[in-house]
Amino acid sequence: MANSLVVRKGTDLAKRIKALRAAQYVRMSTDFQRYSIENQAAAIATYAQQKHFTIVRTYMDEGRSGLRIKGRAGLTKLIDDVQSGRTDFDHILVYDISRWGRFQDVDESAHYEFICKQNGIRVAYCAEQFDNDGSLLSSIIKNIKRVMAAEYSRELSVKVHTGQCRIAGLGYRVGGPLNFGLRRELIGEDQNSKGQLSRGQRKALQTDRVRLQPGSEKEADTVRRIFHKYVVDRQSAAAIARQLNRQKIPNHHGRRWTDGMIYTVLRNENYIGNIVHNRTSRRLGQKQIHNPDHLWVRREGAIAPIVDRQLFGRARKIMADQYISIADEQMLVRLRVTLSKRGKLNSTIINTTPGLPCVSSYCKHFGSLRKAFDLIGYTSPRDCDWIDTRQHWFDVLEEHATRIADAIEVGPPQNDGTNSVSLPLDRKMTLTLMVVRQSRRGPHHTEQWRIYRTRPIQPGLLAVIRLDRANKTIKDYVLMPAAQISGSCRWLSDGSLNRLDAVLLRSADELANEIKASCRKQPRRRYPVFAN
Repeated sequence: MANSLVVRKGTDLAKRIKALRAAQYVRMSTDFQRYSIENQAAAIATYAQQKHFTIVRTYMDEGRSGLRIKGRAGLTKLIDDVQSGRTDFDHILVYDISRWGRFQDVDESAHYEFICKQNGIRVAYCAEQFDNDGSLLSSIIKNIKRVMAAEYSRELSVKVHTGQCRIAGLGYRVGGPLNFGLRRELIGEDQNSKGQLSRGQRKALQTDRVRLQPGSEKEADTVRRIFHKYVVDRQSAAAIARQLNRQKIPNHHGRRWTDGMIYTVLRNENYIGNIVHNRTSRRLGQKQIHNPDHLWVRREGAIAPIVDRQLFGRARKIMADQYISIADEQMLVRLRVTLSKRGKLNSTIINTTPGLPCVSSYCKHFGSLRKAFDLIGYTSPRDCDWIDTRQHWFDVLEEHATRIADAIEVGPPQNDGTNSVSLPLDRKMTLTLMVVRQSRRGPHHTEQWRIYRTRPIQPGLLAVIRLDRANKTIKDYVLMPAAQISGSCRWLSDGSLNRLDAVLLRSADELANEIKASCRKQPRRRYPVFAN
């Protein structure tokens, strides 16, 4: 009996076994080799052996920046497992504080560690010279280390940006995608060419540089044609794009041209031999900003020109004349003048009136065209009730979808960004729910509803919630195969239900029962078409 296992009172074997288990988190961005995944794992394994831990799980982020948690699938999965209680360990081993993250807000780094601590899981930094035991000394050093990790990223960002501006000032290419008709040439430290870089290739040595060169003569002729048609023939960018597409001339991505791509060509100073850098910048993963002209880095004569400078200047002047900045008050004044002349306002009048900004400009400046009309005291005769009640009916739609999901025991409803909600019934079938308005017709005319879709309906079933003549309350429900609806618009009436293989239902409960029967592949019970 001397070698027998004796379990003492109050001993929780599962808890003691779990206490010997740990997970490791490793991350590498583009830092030094000492931060490679293998080196981190080796150091963590040594620490685990000394502390008698068994590493049972690994969370990894390869090639991911530590500035924020976005894009770090490993850390996101780790925090999610900790919060949901799906962990079979009570320690997380990390190489050092910088591998946990170089968050610019040190409180964010502490927040994720606190989540682990709150769920009974400790975070240990294996390469640090202090124990993360919550003592005063460890708390002070840990906070200093977090600040140092964040400051390292800030200093490195400034150094890299300064170096890139200096290289661009010397006439070399620094980052960014190429435009049509240009090539990248790799230049060695001895200023000799090492050949062209194809798409996706990068230089391997830090001493090498990248210089831009004109592409093929055929591409150069296409660039000159674009400038000639825009400046001399005074054709629009959209018309030029259509001509290139009809002639089957692909862009630099091998795809069709658009008017935006034409404008990109017309604005690019590379075609007159200039290198321009730092027009936009994005510091430490923040939102991209447009820098003022005096911060741009420009090197003239760095590339063999493709387009004449005078022609390029004329194209720039034409584009500048097309986009004139007008103050908000002046935009409203011009709108009032147009209203007094035309007697009414709508999108067509605004877009076709010379000297008046387009509808999109008014929406951008004032939020919507109706808000601009309110500011000048004009009330549009158009019925905008559907716009005002859109959110209400979408809430009604989600409420119905949730009730049906509970009744037929499927997953939660999903909104695809359109005017409908979908419920996955199985791998092949989806239930799509929509609210449709009744068209404005006379009292003696047949009732009609307009089903409008901006995207194709997924295969499965379509449930339509039809409104009454006033479009204020729900009249009834219609269930039909989704395959019956083709195109973006379809008119629905009581007379078309049999042709569409549709079922008319009185209540949401009848709709849920009919959907459940369809899911079970039972014969569907026909409901009568109710008279008005």
